[in-house]
Amino acid sequence: MPQKQKLKSWSDLKQAGNERFKTGQYGEATTLYSQAIKELEKSSKKNPEDLGILYSNRAASYLKDGNCAECVKDCNMSLDLFPFNVKSLLRRAAAYEALERYRQAYIDYKTALQIDCNIAAAHDGTNRMTKALTEADGPSWREKLPPIPTVPLSVKEKLAQQNAAKTTQQNPTPQQNPTPQQNPKPQQNPTPQQNPTPQQNPKPQQNPKPQQNPTPQQNGTKQTNKSAPSDKDKKKGQALKDEGNALVKKGEHKKAIEKYTQSLKLNPTEVTTYTNRALCYLSVKQYKDAVRDCDEALMIDGGNVKALYRRAQARKELKQQMGPPT
Repeated sequence: MPQKQKLKSWSDLKQAGNERFKTGQYGEATTLYSQAIKELEKSSKKNPEDLGILYSNRAASYLKDGNCAECVKDCNMSLDLFPFNVKSLLRRAAAYEALERYRQAYIDYKTALQIDCNIAAAHDGTNRMTKALTEADGPSWREKLPPIPTVPLSVKEKLAQQNAAKTTQQNPTPQQNPTPQQNPKPQQNPTPQQNPTPQQNPKPQQNPKPQQNPTPQQNGTKQTNKSAPSDKDKKKGQALKDEGNALVKKGEHKKAIEKYTQSLKLNPTEVTTYTNRALCYLSVKQYKDAVRDCDEALMIDGGNVKALYRRAQARKELKQQMGPPT
């Protein structure tokens, strides 16, 4: 009874969504955030920043479910309402990266670093995108980038104030004033991401390595029982993986699968080899194998966005193969 009444306000719906997100119930979190958005949009007292945070929260749920296209849409909405929101920039960057739109991902990671140069996820993402773009476009890759937005000084100052307020609030004095001249909501988003990731934004000194991979809760390393390969095996495994990558570029996915399989025998701890082979399995319609590889990747790096995205794609195809219920 009280629960029904409780969920009538947008803030209660948002809080319920946050709780679902924390426990990994991303579909339910998405539904609750959607309801909160509707309630807030109907309100005469709606604050653009509050609405922007709701879109950003829902984007985090979409990202965790591997729905990167919807994540990008929600991040776009969030950034229109709440410009230069670091969490939205990082989530969109992670989604772009999973969609292999590396130029856009690079721009978002670099923009986030303009706002806060201490975000490890943004540094890691920038390095990954630099490598990917150099491989794709050669030494002149920077010439093909869209312009990087200039972050106004006022945005950086505002973030510094919010971080200072957060630090003050962490002291064990519940009586202190939590609202330094502005609505504290922009930092209220408890969703860890990503992506994934954004937790670093309000608390630079806390858990400085989330996503990046843009990972949220598990931050990846749930090391399995796989033994660490020798340097020699790593080198051979990398060479085979590179051969597989070259075959993928030629569209020879079955041959690439063989190379990735040989590579994994030598180095079974390389996450990207699993996600690359999963991509090949998707291409040849071996969806169960794709899911299995993504599961393996997520055992090593629990927040790997490509693994989440490709697993979601494979599961969707498997559902379609099964057909509608009779």
